[in-house]
Amino acid sequence: MGSLSRPVTEFCLDLYNKLNRNAEDTNIIFSPISISVALALVHLGAKNNTAAQIEKVSINETCRDALTLRACNKDEDLNHKAFHALLLQLQNLGESYVLTLANNLFIQQGFKLREQFLMCTKELYGAMPQTVDFQGATEAARIKINAWVESQTQGKIKELFAPGVIDIHALLVLVNVIYFKASWENKFEEQKTVQRDFKLNQNEKKPVQMMYQKGTFKLGYIEEIGAQILELPYAEKTLSMIILLPGDMADGSTSGLEQIGSTMTYENLTLWTSSEHMFETKVEVYLPRFKLEGTFNLNEVLQEMGMTDIFTESKADLTEMSFAKSLVLSNVVHKTYVEVNEEGTVAAASTGAVIVRRSLPLTEVFMADHPFLFFIRHNPTNTILFFGKLCSP
Repeated sequence: MGSLSRPVTEFCLDLYNKLNRNAEDTNIIFSPISISVALALVHLGAKNNTAAQIEKVSINETCRDALTLRACNKDEDLNHKAFHALLLQLQNLGESYVLTLANNLFIQQGFKLREQFLMCTKELYGAMPQTVDFQGATEAARIKINAWVESQTQGKIKELFAPGVIDIHALLVLVNVIYFKASWENKFEEQKTVQRDFKLNQNEKKPVQMMYQKGTFKLGYIEEIGAQILELPYAEKTLSMIILLPGDMADGSTSGLEQIGSTMTYENLTLWTSSEHMFETKVEVYLPRFKLEGTFNLNEVLQEMGMTDIFTESKADLTEMSFAKSLVLSNVVHKTYVEVNEEGTVAAASTGAVIVRRSLPLTEVFMADHPFLFFIRHNPTNTILFFGKLCSP
């Protein structure tokens, strides 16, 4: 399998729709690639139906035939090979970027892990599973895990596990973190940032620090849903932030946001962001400074998506990981931090819509003063690293 773009994007959109169901006016931020890599790591230790369910949720039908479950042979196991290749690329983005994507398994002491599994997790994912004593020293285990996360994210993500989340029954805790820092290809000048109103909904607005710049950017217009799409590249254009901005509803409602959400598919996103449909033009860009932090316990969502066996003691089959028959996954917690300012970004974690080229004025205006969706993409592989919804900066 050459590319992870489709399975990661489809997993991303499926997860966003699940998280968004009860979060109409709430900010959302997560990293689909970080979660996908973490699930792939667990997949190395899974067998039979447990492994099949992980594939169905995170790897998806299109590449299931390419998977070999047990071997760590990179020529045979194409999906794990694709993840490994992508991680190498992401770790070598150049001096303009800092990107740390780290995963770890914290396992109850006394469970002996198989040598093959240890070798594969290290070789393919750079993970070194650590033993802790959930049963005898629960709080010490929690502090150890949180300290590891904080060190991996330059101190941006603290207290991943709140007191009480890990209890004495925990056997296996999967942790994945991502930290990202980059500068814009064209920075916003700080002296041009001014206070403006951001329309939260039909009735409410709040003052925000609105950044401004005028430059040449790729811009598209999705006629069918009345939305603009803008690409803001980071240094050297290896990564970009793509912003999907619904039309400014006359009544200030957020229905445009829901409309984008309901029509987002892998095919549509590919179409909307393609070079045939986005064109370079002069744009006046207004974008709020914002910081987003999102924490999700993914146990329930992953079970809804079909990954049920791994959380159930009578059904979980993690015998490629450990000789123990009773090993189950206790918690999948994901936390992401994103900060967008004048310098750049600091981050940690089909309806056949028609796109038309309108006859443009000399300068387009992209006014992000109401809720929008955005994602950060690795351009060489077209892989989504972060996906978010900003309702309130």
